[in-house]
Amino acid sequence: MAAPKNQQGRGELVLLCALLGTLWEIGTGQIRYSVPEETDRGTFVGNISKDLELEPRELAERGVRIVFRGRTQLFSLNPLSGSLVTAGRIDREELCAHSARCLVNIKILLEDKGKLYGIEIEITDINDNKPKFHVENVEVKINEIASPGARYPLPEAVDPDVGVNSLQSYQLSPSHHFSLDLQTADDGTINPELVLERTLDREEEAIHHLVLTASDGGDPRRSSTVHIQVTVLDTNDNAPVFAQPIYRVKVLENVPWGTLLLTVRASDPDEGANGKVTYKFRKINEKQSSLFQLNENTGEITVARSLDYEECSFYEMEIQAEDVGALLGRTKVLILVEDINDNWPEVTITSLFNPVLENSFPGTVIAFLNVHDRDSGKNGQVVCFTRDDLPFKLESSINNYYRLVTSKYLDREKASVYNITVIASDQGIPPMSTETYISLIVADTNDNPPTFPHASYSAYIPENNLRGASIFSLTAHDPDSQENAQVTYSLTEDTIQGVPLTSYVSINSDTGVLYALQSFDYEQIQDLQLLVIATDSGDPPLSSNVSLSLFVLDQNDNTPEILYPALPTDGSTGVELAPRSAEPGYLVTKVVAVDKDSGQNAWLSYHLLKASEPGLFSVGLHTGEVRTARTLLDRDTLKQSLVVAVQDHGQPPLSATFTLTVAVADSIPEVLADLSNIRPPGIPDDSELTLHLVVAVAVVSCVFLAFVIVLLLLRLQGWQKSRLLQASGGGLPNYADTLISQESCEKNDPLLTSVDVHELKGEAACAQQAPPNTDWRFSQAQRPGTSGSQNGDETGTWPNNQFDTEMLQAMILASASEAADGSSTLGGGAGTMGLSARYGPQFTLQHVPDYRQNVYIPGSNATLTNAAGKRDGKAPAGGNGNKKKSGKKEKK
Repeated sequence: MAAPKNQQGRGELVLLCALLGTLWEIGTGQIRYSVPEETDRGTFVGNISKDLELEPRELAERGVRIVFRGRTQLFSLNPLSGSLVTAGRIDREELCAHSARCLVNIKILLEDKGKLYGIEIEITDINDNKPKFHVENVEVKINEIASPGARYPLPEAVDPDVGVNSLQSYQLSPSHHFSLDLQTADDGTINPELVLERTLDREEEAIHHLVLTASDGGDPRRSSTVHIQVTVLDTNDNAPVFAQPIYRVKVLENVPWGTLLLTVRASDPDEGANGKVTYKFRKINEKQSSLFQLNENTGEITVARSLDYEECSFYEMEIQAEDVGALLGRTKVLILVEDINDNWPEVTITSLFNPVLENSFPGTVIAFLNVHDRDSGKNGQVVCFTRDDLPFKLESSINNYYRLVTSKYLDREKASVYNITVIASDQGIPPMSTETYISLIVADTNDNPPTFPHASYSAYIPENNLRGASIFSLTAHDPDSQENAQVTYSLTEDTIQGVPLTSYVSINSDTGVLYALQSFDYEQIQDLQLLVIATDSGDPPLSSNVSLSLFVLDQNDNTPEILYPALPTDGSTGVELAPRSAEPGYLVTKVVAVDKDSGQNAWLSYHLLKASEPGLFSVGLHTGEVRTARTLLDRDTLKQSLVVAVQDHGQPPLSATFTLTVAVADSIPEVLADLSNIRPPGIPDDSELTLHLVVAVAVVSCVFLAFVIVLLLLRLQGWQKSRLLQASGGGLPNYADTLISQESCEKNDPLLTSVDVHELKGEAACAQQAPPNTDWRFSQAQRPGTSGSQNGDETGTWPNNQFDTEMLQAMILASASEAADGSSTLGGGAGTMGLSARYGPQFTLQHVPDYRQNVYIPGSNATLTNAAGKRDGKAPAGGNGNKKKSGKKEKK
């Protein structure tokens, strides 16, 4: 019946303690609870949700959990009820040993707010341990001459419980010779002593058996016993006496095994065997007995095992000295263990928020850490810090807790992973430190637009390319990651010559490769200006652009085009006139050709492929000027046929050829006499045709002479007016296109001398004629083709002496030819054999296409421009010199 009552009383005590624990909260900021030891798992300790003002369901949502530094988790949270319960069996004696109060401190962490709440839980004692003697049998030796009242110490019982549940009393079994006396020490412990009440007589009774019972004050009361055997000894009247009543010693915790701590000494004035003393531990627990060793003969106390300040810093024991007569002496030994800095600081990561966004604000919590050092004093004072070169810092919280927070904005593109080293160092000498490593991943945000390596690009594509050909490849780099770094490419909407840009080129949106959608023609388009846009796939997307200049490279796909001499449209061959009096180097004509290509593809050279009289004429390689190579002889035929080729410098080169007919004669009658040799093919040679031809020539000659006279009179009148204007200060320039130069007037042309009146008028005109105006001719820069840079024999200036002789002879020949084929006109057409087109007043620069932009000077990278034409407004010196020289020669 006693057991049920005990269980009922114990249950009521547990319930009462639990109720008191829920009401125990002190206004210091900490929550306090109380729970009895040895309760079952899940025993209610306190209502956490109520004390934290949270609903039970919010515990999991807000990340509420227990942070406990011990090795064993003693408490847990009930997520359904929001209460704090025991996580297992709790032994107060194991936790707190002999401490009067057993307090367990835990922390409640609210992760969403980064707050910690301290909770103090007192483990109340129950009477679960009975007093226990460290031995079961004790032998006490008493000399028979011992006087009544002599005291003999008895073994003490140990009860790990506290309060009323601890050891309260001792009882000795009834005896006529002995009684029990209890002595209370300064620390509150009870020391039992055996008191001799009556004198012993060994011969009457040599051994006495006693039972000592130790009891606690719990409910139910618990006790234990030890058997005492009292042996009565023979006479020995002096007991050993120690030199000191208390021995004190200090020792470092790291002393090696076998180190001598101290030596206790007791003296016995007896002689012989009665004066020999032996030493042994009297009052020492099992743990202490394994740490220290006592030499029973010498009294030396040495260290038997390693000491640990963190386990126990103070040891107290009693040493007993005994002689052969069983007389005893006692002393106390107090051993103080001094701490050394032998424990590394411990760092525990209680919470880690990983990864963290790179745009997180400074001060964002990365982790919660707890630091602890088992040493004491400065050896246990820990300072926690991180490296200075990282964007993180540690902020001290409560009770050795730290928060790791960001100190500035992060940039994933500079560092995507941080290996954070947290260093915990104590204040010992020398200090000890521990490094804890945290690998933090920085999550990407779309904060970088795609960028191109260069500010602009240039690409080249040859003309006549294949459709769909790859032109160029652009790559933009986005330092972000995943979809934030996925780049797509596009072209801006634009038009070129009224046509959408997308009809010329396209771009692969994934690779950035540019493709041609059509075949380019350099003569139409030389370059394209594009704007390429690179856009990432972030939210919102970011983009950047870059300019791309696409240049079309010229290919040699155009054949040189001959502008002059222009071939007649009736199938006949153009004719040029060369007087028999011409000296070597006489300019017969100038071949003008252009090439629509550019660069070296437009560099032209002229070659004489074939001549009816080899060695008579030469062609300027770069100027195209046809000149006499030697003096004309009488044996040279009137009609000379030349085949001239114009070739560019492309790869492969392209060329054009034409046939030039040169009439060799000193006078017009000579030309007329030989006209029968230069008639168009297919006309029958009969007498009627000859008659018509002679009549036509006579008529044309008369008309021509009248035209020349009238023309000279008009020119003379215009010159006089200009002189008057110059004399009056007007300073007006002469009119261009002077038809007959002063040098030509000095010639003894048979045609002019045959008519006196014409000769007189011509001489009068020549005497007052102003210097010839060379503006009607091409300047050095305006002349098409590649002859602008040549000197010497290939100067681009035509001699003035050509005008009068060639003009007259060409017109006569043209008239004769036109009369022969029945299509004679004075305006000059196909029947003029190409002469009137050169010497007629309608042949000006406006009839020549302007190809100066693609005319190059051989040996130079310069291109002729309009500016050059302006500079060549006046006739070059070389040309004037040629005119004078030629005039003098013909005059002779």
